[in-house]
Amino acid sequence: MNLGMNITALRPRFIRYLEPVADVFIRLRITPNQISMLALIAGIACAYLFFQRQFLYGSISLILSAIFDLIDGSVARKTNAHSNFGAVFDWIVDKYVDALVLLGAGLSGISIVSQYFVVPPIADFAIVAFAIIGSLMNTFIKPVVYAEVGYRDKVEGKIDDPLEGVGFFGRPETFLVLILGGFTGFIWASLIIIAVCTNLSAIQRIMYLYRTLS
Repeated sequence: MNLGMNITALRPRFIRYLEPVADVFIRLRITPNQISMLALIAGIACAYLFFQRQFLYGSISLILSAIFDLIDGSVARKTNAHSNFGAVFDWIVDKYVDALVLLGAGLSGISIVSQYFVVPPIADFAIVAFAIIGSLMNTFIKPVVYAEVGYRDKVEGKIDDPLEGVGFFGRPETFLVLILGGFTGFIWASLIIIAVCTNLSAIQRIMYLYRTLS
């Protein structure tokens, strides 16, 4: 079940384009953990704006959160400020942002399911729940593998593991679909896509682990 390369594989290229931004934060003496906090604040703002149906501004906030998430590692690398707490804190911030943004979009009250199909309200809740579960589980698989299998070697502060390129729909794809949904106004279509694809991607990773670890 190989559905090709994910956007995560392009992360080094995106980071290279953001190097000038990282240099600005270094000159301002802003630490990697402080940048992670900015990513969290931007994510919370996105969730609130989505909840208020301000999808365009919410998408802009989500873009800012993604940029902060990308450059905190660059700042840590350039200033030699890698730390175990920083790596853990980055994971925690990512998951708070993911869950809150999806929840904010789901609570916006705009549902293409309810608009076009006669379904009970639980259907909308189920879509949001599966989107959040899929998003979290698709990522949660990685630290479980680190703990149980023992991946420890780090490259520029991040654990180097084969799961990085496995799974056709990860966090970057989730952000991209949400941003497109926010710009176009089809936020609920984005949630449906995320609910389906994140869970399929998690299954893809589980199948990969079954083949390699059995």
